[in-house]
Formats: sequence, C-alpha cells, structure tokens
Amino acid sequence: MRRGFTLIEVLVALVIVAVAVAAVLGALTTAANSTIYLRDKTFANWIALNRLTETRLAAAAPVDGKTDGVLTYAGRRWQWQQEIAAAQIPGVKRVDVRVRLVDDSKPVAADQAISSKTSWTFAATGLVGAAVAAPSGQLPIWDPAPKLLQPKGPGTPGGRTVCTGTTC
Repeated sequence: MRRGFTLIEVLVALVIVAVAVAAVLGALTTAANSTIYLRDKTFANWIALNRLTETRLAAAAPVDGKTDGVLTYAGRRWQWQQEIAAAQIPGVKRVDVRVRLVDDSKPVAADQAISSKTSWTFAATGLVGAAVAAPSGQLPIWDPAPKLLQPKGPGTPGGRTVCTGTTC
C-alpha cells in the first residue's frame, strides 16, 4: 500500500494556506495604511503649530480674516488655511489653522482649493493678543510678595523663616 496525500487533501491544504496568506496581507495593508495616516496627521500637526507660532511671533498684530497658502514640507505639498477673529476677551484674537495634503494629480487653484469638499487633515486653535508679552529675555516676577521668605542666620535649622511685619 502506498502512503501519501490525495489530491483533495493537497487542495484543502492549499486553500488553508491561501486564506492564511490573504489574512496576513490584509493585516499588513491595514498596518501600512495606519502608519501613513499617522505620518500625514503628524506632519499636518507640525505645519499647523508652526503657523500658530509664526502668527504669535510676528512683529505686527494679526489682522482679522482668512489667509491660505501651499507649502512643501517633508517632500510633499500641503495646503493651509488660517482664520483670525476677535475672541470674547478684549485684546485677544482667536487663530484657527487647518492643514491638508495637496493631491499632486490635480492643480491647486486658490479659489477652488478652499471650497473643495475634501476634509482637512488637522486643525489647531490658538490665541494671540495683548495678554501675551513680547519676548524680552527677562524672566517674569510671578510672586506678588517676593520678600516672604528670608534666610535665617547661620546654624539655625531649616535655613529659612517667614517674615512678620517689617522684621525677620
């Protein structure tokens, strides 16, 4: 008697292997798509935060309204849209920045690009205004009464004491 696999057994084993390979390829494709999505979301986040920072560091106060542009970042073209509006706090403005990846297969027209139905990859919101001081190199004094704690004399435990009145 000969021992071996029948044709049906070989075909069943081949079907099992094919299903397993298809499942592995599906999982790999999902993982690759997730990685690409997270990469694009991270780049869009960086671009939006860069726009907010540039607006905050500008020498002139921002003007209310919408601006937009296209830039190249990480070897790809990105479109950003920035909207500045007055906030509910006097002297403070709200800055909304939206970023998305530009489809290189289609030309980007300024009027057509903003009205496009494609969704934005990332949106960031920040505030800018008179409440934010210009950089001066000086550290701010946060303590309203900086003389609350004074060093004790040498040899005293703790090394610090609380002042009462005008004497310590």
